[in-house]
Amino acid sequence: MPRYLIERQVQGAHDLSSEDLVSLARTWNEAVESLGVPYTWVSSFVAGERIICVHDAEDDEAVREHARRIGFTASVITEVTHEFGPETAHQVTGPRTSVGP
Repeated sequence: MPRYLIERQVQGAHDLSSEDLVSLARTWNEAVESLGVPYTWVSSFVAGERIICVHDAEDDEAVREHARRIGFTASVITEVTHEFGPETAHQVTGPRTSVGP
Protein backbone atom coordinates (compact mmCIF):
# COMPACT_ATOMS: atom_id res chain seq x y z
CA MET A 1 0.00 0.00 0.00
CA PRO A 2 1.43 3.42 -0.89
CA ARG A 3 2.69 5.73 1.86
CA TYR A 4 1.87 9.43 1.86
CA LEU A 5 3.27 12.50 3.59
CA ILE A 6 0.52 14.98 4.37
CA GLU A 7 1.24 18.56 5.33
CA ARG A 8 -1.42 20.60 7.10
CA GLN A 9 -1.10 24.31 7.85
CA VAL A 10 -2.62 24.72 11.32
CA GLN A 11 -2.54 28.13 12.97
CA GLY A 12 -1.32 27.66 16.55
CA ALA A 13 -0.28 24.03 16.03
CA HIS A 14 2.85 24.57 18.14
CA ASP A 15 0.61 25.54 21.08
CA LEU A 16 -1.49 22.35 21.03
CA SER A 17 -1.64 20.80 24.50
CA SER A 18 -1.39 17.11 25.32
CA GLU A 19 -5.16 17.11 25.81
CA ASP A 20 -5.62 18.70 22.36
CA LEU A 21 -3.46 16.00 20.79
CA VAL A 22 -5.43 13.24 22.53
CA SER A 23 -8.66 14.73 21.20
CA LEU A 24 -7.24 15.04 17.69
CA ALA A 25 -5.97 11.45 17.78
CA ARG A 26 -9.39 10.16 18.78
CA THR A 27 -11.08 12.11 15.99
CA TRP A 28 -8.51 11.00 13.44
CA ASN A 29 -8.81 7.34 14.53
CA GLU A 30 -12.60 7.52 14.19
CA ALA A 31 -12.20 8.94 10.68
CA VAL A 32 -9.84 6.09 9.72
CA GLU A 33 -12.33 3.52 11.02
CA SER A 34 -15.20 5.15 9.13
CA LEU A 35 -13.47 5.16 5.74
CA GLY A 36 -14.29 1.53 4.98
CA VAL A 37 -11.08 1.06 2.98
CA PRO A 38 -7.58 -0.11 3.94
CA TYR A 39 -5.99 2.91 5.63
CA THR A 40 -3.36 3.35 8.33
CA TRP A 41 -2.46 6.55 10.13
CA VAL A 42 1.19 5.86 10.95
CA SER A 43 2.29 8.99 12.81
CA SER A 44 2.09 12.78 12.92
CA PHE A 45 4.52 15.53 13.88
CA VAL A 46 3.87 19.09 15.00
CA ALA A 47 6.45 21.44 13.48
CA GLY A 48 5.77 25.12 14.00
CA GLU A 49 2.45 25.98 12.36
CA ARG A 50 2.28 22.65 10.52
CA ILE A 51 1.19 19.13 11.28
CA ILE A 52 3.01 16.64 9.08
CA CYS A 53 1.47 13.18 8.90
CA VAL A 54 2.47 9.80 7.54
CA HIS A 55 -0.41 7.66 6.28
CA ASP A 56 -0.65 4.43 4.31
CA ALA A 57 -3.57 4.45 1.88
CA GLU A 58 -4.63 2.88 -1.41
CA ASP A 59 -4.63 6.28 -3.12
CA ASP A 60 -4.55 10.03 -2.54
CA GLU A 61 -8.34 10.21 -2.76
CA ALA A 62 -8.58 8.20 0.47
CA VAL A 63 -6.16 10.68 2.07
CA ARG A 64 -8.33 13.59 0.89
CA GLU A 65 -11.46 11.91 2.26
CA HIS A 66 -9.77 11.38 5.64
CA ALA A 67 -8.80 15.09 5.66
CA ARG A 68 -12.40 16.05 4.90
CA ARG A 69 -13.74 13.90 7.73
CA ILE A 70 -11.32 15.28 10.32
CA GLY A 71 -11.84 18.88 9.22
CA PHE A 72 -8.15 19.61 8.61
CA THR A 73 -7.26 20.45 5.02
CA ALA A 74 -4.35 18.55 3.54
CA SER A 75 -2.28 21.41 2.10
CA VAL A 76 0.19 19.05 0.42
CA ILE A 77 -0.13 15.31 -0.24
CA THR A 78 2.99 13.57 -1.52
CA GLU A 79 3.40 9.88 -2.25
CA VAL A 80 6.59 8.45 -0.79
CA THR A 81 8.65 6.80 -3.52
CA HIS A 82 11.50 5.49 -1.35
CA GLU A 83 12.02 5.12 2.37
CA PHE A 84 15.36 4.58 4.08
CA GLY A 85 17.02 5.05 7.44
CA PRO A 86 20.14 4.10 9.38
CA GLU A 87 19.42 0.38 8.95
CA THR A 88 19.56 0.80 5.16
CA ALA A 89 23.36 1.07 5.39
CA HIS A 90 23.49 -2.57 6.51
CA GLN A 91 21.60 -3.98 3.54
CA VAL A 92 23.50 -6.03 1.01
CA THR A 93 23.23 -4.71 -2.54
CA GLY A 94 25.15 -4.95 -5.79
CA PRO A 95 28.70 -3.68 -6.24
CA ARG A 96 29.42 -0.11 -5.20
CA THR A 97 29.98 2.44 -7.89
CA SER A 98 31.93 5.62 -7.39
CA VAL A 99 30.32 8.99 -7.88
CA GLY A 100 32.15 11.92 -9.36
CA PRO A 101 35.24 12.38 -11.52
